[in-house]
Amino acid sequence: MPVYDYRAKNPEAACAYCRDRFEAVRSLTQEPLRTCPYCGAEVVKLISAPAIGRSKSKLDDRAKAAGFHKLKRVDQGAFEKLY
Repeated sequence: MPVYDYRAKNPEAACAYCRDRFEAVRSLTQEPLRTCPYCGAEVVKLISAPAIGRSKSKLDDRAKAAGFHKLKRVDQGAFEKLY
């Protein structure tokens, strides 16, 4: 599910939760939030950078933990087992 960023439209009339910025997990079929879930202040949806990609080292760690092996080509037809 996507994570959306929201901020209070009027920071002076908002609570500490929505004054600066907060995240909300919303389904694609749900309408965007119109009010803060805590104080009821009007909020606006912000444009934010998507979180894409993963660390290659973490991918390698997860693959190793799952029992996969990683091979490195050392010569034509010859491979070295890294893990």
